[in-house]
Amino acid sequence: MGPSPVFVAGIAAVVLVAGAVNGLAGFGFALVGTMALASVVDPATAVVFMILPVMAVNLSLARDLSADQLRTCGRRFGPLVAAALVGAVAGMAVLQRLPQAPLKLGLGLVTLAFVATAQRAVTVPGLAATRDRCFVETGPAMTGVGAVSGLLFGGTNVGVQVVAYLRSCDLSHGLFVGVVAMVFLGLNGVRVAAAGALGLYPGLDVVAASAVAAVPAVAGVAVGKRLRFRASEAHRRAVVLGLQTVIGVRLLLAGAGVA
Repeated sequence: MGPSPVFVAGIAAVVLVAGAVNGLAGFGFALVGTMALASVVDPATAVVFMILPVMAVNLSLARDLSADQLRTCGRRFGPLVAAALVGAVAGMAVLQRLPQAPLKLGLGLVTLAFVATAQRAVTVPGLAATRDRCFVETGPAMTGVGAVSGLLFGGTNVGVQVVAYLRSCDLSHGLFVGVVAMVFLGLNGVRVAAAGALGLYPGLDVVAASAVAAVPAVAGVAVGKRLRFRASEAHRRAVVLGLQTVIGVRLLLAGAGVA
């Protein structure tokens, strides 16, 4: 027996809301979608399920880059992308070996850590100094940041380190959004093949459902973009971070066997 219509509708709603969050705030699609799904299904399945919808969202954004910009940025950030690709495949290989409960706890902690950092509620000793040393445009720095962030992205769909690094590179807002989309589009293209090779997709039905989920994902982004101009920055952050907090707590409880 296949999944119930209610379950399918729920998955579509999750992806739609995640897309709206991304359109509203400019970030958060993979984080919200993956973590919300991981609270009700196998976390490894949630991670691979979201790959194709994430690709669809990034494709719509990367198309804003011209061919010259793609070539220039590809050369400029080549070491970052190459290292992130290796790290992402390694992260996916580790993903299939982790039991569900610890993985849910880890995803919950990652989600809440992102919220705390975004709200500047937590000050990590030495973080500013580390950022100053590592977030520089050199081959070794890009390789290090790419490898670490790729490893985390491969196992969780969370790529905040790459976003933070590119934000430090003095790019215009439009170019920044396009480059981020380009990087994650490339990473997820490789991850689809890696997920298939590693046997992370439970079946072809999950692959098909993931492809179909790209439709509400893109639709959600369009809705969020319209809402962006009707809400203040403070309200947008409150909605996005509040939703992520609820999801993070839900994951922690699930991982601890409480819910």
